[in-house]
Amino acid sequence: MKYDLTLDAKGLNCPLPLLRLKQLLQKSKPGQVIQMTATDPAAHLDVGVFIDKSNHEMLLHERDDDIQYFYIKVSD
Repeated sequence: MKYDLTLDAKGLNCPLPLLRLKQLLQKSKPGQVIQMTATDPAAHLDVGVFIDKSNHEMLLHERDDDIQYFYIKVSD
């Protein structure tokens, strides 16, 4: 999947991956896609709930062993 920005949150535990994502979203332009990687086993819960309550769009969430990949489209 194509993306514009990356956020490496590997090795960070809750709530740091979500806080870093929120900071990057504030600096991003509408329509950009962020690829976030995380190793926190609960990251999909935190990020999923946040995206559900925001205007941003989760394009894809997938796992490869202990690494989770999130592709998030920044809202207008």
